[in-house]
Amino acid sequence: MTLTTRFAPSPTGYLHVGGARTALYSWLYAQKNGGDFILRIEDTDIERSTQASVDAIMDGMNWLNLPWTHGPYYQTQRFDRYKEAIEQLLATGHAYRCYCSAEEVEAMRAEAKAKGEIEKYNGFWRDRTDYPADQPYVIRFKNPLDGEVVIKDMVKGDITISNEQLDDLIIARSDGTPTYNLTVVVDDWDMKVTHVVRGDDHVSNTPKQINILKALGATVPEYAHIPMILGDDGKRLSKRHGAVGVMQYRDDGYLPEALLNYLVRLGWSHGDQEIFSREEMIELFDLKDCNRAPSGFNTEKLIWVNQHYMKTLEPSYVASHLEWHMKDQGINIANGPALEEIVKVQADRVKTLKEMAQISRYFYEDFTELDAGAVKKHLRPVVKEPLLLVKAKFAALTDWSPAPIHAAINDTATELEVGMGKVGMPLRVAATGGGNSPSLDITLALLDQQKVLDRIDQAIEVVEARIANS
Repeated sequence: MTLTTRFAPSPTGYLHVGGARTALYSWLYAQKNGGDFILRIEDTDIERSTQASVDAIMDGMNWLNLPWTHGPYYQTQRFDRYKEAIEQLLATGHAYRCYCSAEEVEAMRAEAKAKGEIEKYNGFWRDRTDYPADQPYVIRFKNPLDGEVVIKDMVKGDITISNEQLDDLIIARSDGTPTYNLTVVVDDWDMKVTHVVRGDDHVSNTPKQINILKALGATVPEYAHIPMILGDDGKRLSKRHGAVGVMQYRDDGYLPEALLNYLVRLGWSHGDQEIFSREEMIELFDLKDCNRAPSGFNTEKLIWVNQHYMKTLEPSYVASHLEWHMKDQGINIANGPALEEIVKVQADRVKTLKEMAQISRYFYEDFTELDAGAVKKHLRPVVKEPLLLVKAKFAALTDWSPAPIHAAINDTATELEVGMGKVGMPLRVAATGGGNSPSLDITLALLDQQKVLDRIDQAIEVVEARIANS
């Protein structure tokens, strides 16, 4: 039998970080073992499920490059199959009709609580057949009354639950629609899922699902429950921690490789290694090596990983992601250098691609104003002569590349007998609009020669205005 894992999100919101890590672990385990990876959309919560959420899940999976082998399957398209399974359980005596109202069930739970017993439905309709006519009912699974369920968890080890602790859970609502624990079981059975990888908030559901699988005569898959992710403050990761949706990380300027690398280490390790290529993840990952304790999200660590990938991945590939941010910020990249050249000079100067786009605007757009602080500090009356001389040398260049540009700046400083800073800093402000940029000769070479000359003229005008007002 082919090893098969699945990722089964509910389309009631974005693809969050915890879900992305579950998808990654499921995908890696299937890849490592030459298996299949299924994407299943659990959309039976019709009121809360939206197409926008389905799109967000797909966008996140595609951005992270976690391709599925089969799917996406939608539970709302499988209601007939769930009905068959429910009928099978009824016919074999593993399910029954329950006519109790919600208030009656609540009273049963309250009575059990008052007696110090487990709060659950008391099985009032479990063995009755005197069904009233024309009254609404739900269908409950007839959970075994004795014995125990052993979950052979690949992460947590064996977990044993007594059947006495379990409820006769509802598997079909009064309108006939199936519930989560029934649909998941039928899907995993039909889709031949061999390994269920999911968050450990599902541990309480697993013994119920195992009992239903056995009642259906289905094969029980292996389970791996991954501990939760905690925020920087040690509390469960949630919206209050900021960017918990996968596509928000794209919007904030992270590379997908960085987020995947960070997520794979958020609950799994291989010695002290921090950086893993996709191939290394597949080769080295094993569910049995996952941590049993929750993992803490550390934004600074994610930034470090992102910086590593911006600097080490092929500039052309990084540029393909930078392009999204340039467009998002309204920067027309047709009017400047190739983006991979920007990556080469800016990657070690920023934390994110969003920041890279922000500080690279001057390569593509003219500016009407120079940074006020830089003007005050560097465009003083004494720099008019150096700017005029260096402009003349630049205008005479027939080779607009870093070496001749650097020589022209050096020659200007030598002729005027001033330090390089007296030429370089005013020139940097003139060319970029501010006081920060990559190496000046490389920065200027990436700009059009005439554009640099025009910007020097603009700076000279500012200097002359200061002279006139002094």
